[in-house]
Amino acid sequence: MNYYFCIEMSTLKKAIPFLKNKYFITGFFMLVWISFFDKYDLVTQYQARQSLKQLEKDKDYYTQEIKKNQEEIQELQTNDRSLEKFAREKYMMKKDDEDIFLIIDKSQTDSTQTEQ
Repeated sequence: MNYYFCIEMSTLKKAIPFLKNKYFITGFFMLVWISFFDKYDLVTQYQARQSLKQLEKDKDYYTQEIKKNQEEIQELQTNDRSLEKFAREKYMMKKDDEDIFLIIDKSQTDSTQTEQ
């Protein structure tokens, strides 16, 4: 036990002059300040990176949606049958001699009303 105590004291004696060095103290203080108290501390940097990742995912999603919509627009502009199908499904348009019957699923309407 005495030998262990001597080893700790010798390591402590080597470290004390290092801890008394004004450059070490200043550097350590600056490191702590930048890491925890600065405007751009570590937590803020982490949150910014997470936000950036989420924004990049959103960008990819919207880019894919834009491509899909452009293809749909191109199809609607070139094909009359797809234009008619789109108008009938999306805007419930009909010809003069037709009748439209809407079938509404009660379970879907109940769930949308409870969410609002």
